Amino acid sequence: MYRIWYIACNRMNRSHQSSGLKRIEAVFFRTAAGGEPVREWLKSLNPVEDRKQIGIDIKTVEFGWPIGMSVCKPMGDGLYEVRSSLSQNKIARILFYIDAKGRMVLLHGFIKKTQKTPPADLELARKNKALHESDLKKGKER
Repeated sequence: MYRIWYIACNRMNRSHQSSGLKRIEAVFFRTAAGGEPVREWLKSLNPVEDRKQIGIDIKTVEFGWPIGMSVCKPMGDGLYEVRSSLSQNKIARILFYIDAKGRMVLLHGFIKKTQKTPPADLELARKNKALHESDLKKGKER
């Protein structure tokens, strides 16, 4: 019985991956002024390999959602973080949530400098999440 289940799951996973279908789509949170803070932060990162690594980790979440601890971690209040190890022993975090449309909304990104996620970064992500949810309810997504 296990063998039949394993083969069926493997075929579904392979066909899902080969079709290029994402389980969730990543979108950038947009401010009222039209800015996209996470996109702008990513563009400011150097070297380019760091940006690529973060992109790979976001893509891993898009295709593998729900995904485990090595790449993604729940932060409470519906927030999650994408965890990326960068060059020169830097660690980056992208805070996101899954919106009512089933999308991964990238709310805030930062380079982690301490063991614990700074409260100011979490609060900014919560604020952006509330703004995005409010816009969705009003039907005027930014």
